[in-house]
Amino acid sequence: MKLKSLILGSVAAAGLSTAGFAADLGVLTSLDVCDTLGLSGLTISSDTNCLQISGGVSYEFNWGDFRSEAAVASTFDGTRNISIDDGSNDWNSKVEAWLQFVGTAPSDFGPAKAVIKIKEVDFTRVNNTAAGYSVDNDGERQGLYIDEAYVSVGDSTVLMAGKKGSIANLGDDAPFNTLGLFNSDAIDGKGVGIDGDTTYLGGHVIQVVSDLGNGISVQAALENLNGDSLFQNVNTNTGENAPFTNGTLVGVVGYAGEAITAHVTGMAFGVLDGTVESWAIHAGATGTFDAFKVRGAIAYWDNVKFNEQFAGGRKGIPAGTFGDQNVLNALLSVEGSFDLFKIALSGEVANVTGFTSYTDYGFGGSVGVGVTEGVSINLAARYFQNGFVADATDDTFQIAAQLVADLTETIKATGEIGGYFGDAVTNNPAIGENVYYGSAELAWAPGGGFTSSLKGEVNSESAYKVTFKAAKSFN
Repeated sequence: MKLKSLILGSVAAAGLSTAGFAADLGVLTSLDVCDTLGLSGLTISSDTNCLQISGGVSYEFNWGDFRSEAAVASTFDGTRNISIDDGSNDWNSKVEAWLQFVGTAPSDFGPAKAVIKIKEVDFTRVNNTAAGYSVDNDGERQGLYIDEAYVSVGDSTVLMAGKKGSIANLGDDAPFNTLGLFNSDAIDGKGVGIDGDTTYLGGHVIQVVSDLGNGISVQAALENLNGDSLFQNVNTNTGENAPFTNGTLVGVVGYAGEAITAHVTGMAFGVLDGTVESWAIHAGATGTFDAFKVRGAIAYWDNVKFNEQFAGGRKGIPAGTFGDQNVLNALLSVEGSFDLFKIALSGEVANVTGFTSYTDYGFGGSVGVGVTEGVSINLAARYFQNGFVADATDDTFQIAAQLVADLTETIKATGEIGGYFGDAVTNNPAIGENVYYGSAELAWAPGGGFTSSLKGEVNSESAYKVTFKAAKSFN
């Protein structure tokens, strides 16, 4: 019989002894490696390793007439589009599944881990046109693949190496108002300046993070060592490629206190060839003081390479152009919460210099009022000025009214009506008039980690969309 079995049997016998005798034993320490490491959830243990298993599945189905779009606001980072009627039915179906295994064992330097995350994406998009059916994957990665695979060791200081996400902190920069801001919406994850879902961050990495205590942390990494790039296409006119294709140096200093969170993240692109031709910095801070919140963020990206070789043109830049810009983004947002209502105000600015030069800016605000318990009304508006236009009249207004009601403890209903106005809307030949829209959604969360929703949308351009979602995760 193994020694471990004898010991566990002795402990169990002690646990069945009288209360007085058990009190004399003091605190009993579990011999299971998962308990020793403080790990919980769905686990499997051996003598030396604890294996944590987690995963999830999500499904989304869309149907309607929504594929054709027109821009109501144009920013350097992208456009805010609305669906317009093209006389055809569109639908897509998407399944995402992921499974993650984390094997942990004790070491002299702290927990030693091996992490493997497997992901599968199955996406089908169909546009029913007069010419027939077309199916594509919307540019999204398909099939079964390894999303993360890395090792780590350490406690307050952790060394990580392999394939994983970036350590870059790009947070503390989302506006508080209900509708957000136009330029912020064009950036993945909302915020300022640096798109958080790009291939020049993360990938093959060597990372070190350290908790210095008192809420202060420092991090450093070499990322994108596999040389992926968002701008991998070479300009056929010049043969030039993006300067940050191979290797990214990332450094982060962060603070997390009771009332304030803040960070500064620096990034240098293309370091493997010894020449840094492009770099960026992102800083953000959030303060919570009783009933008020204040958030400020700024980002600067020097020498942003863009390639309009295959695009339809960005901000008036014709297709076939290959150039660079310097982009400065800043955002300020405040929120006040009172007994019956909540007020939020936000502002943003984007200054672009280089191949073209202009300044975009925008504002937004919202007021939320609690009508009764579980029922609230949100009134919101936002404005955006496209500074690239010479006569400075390419502006967009959006207004919206939203009703949110908890029908039961597990079912929430949300309804919204609103519209888009301004020269950017009425001067767009694909639109030519103000646009009004409405939507209604039922969200159901019965517990057990399961969530689902059904949403319908329609606008005055005769476009419509019905969306069903369902998801469940486990750990």
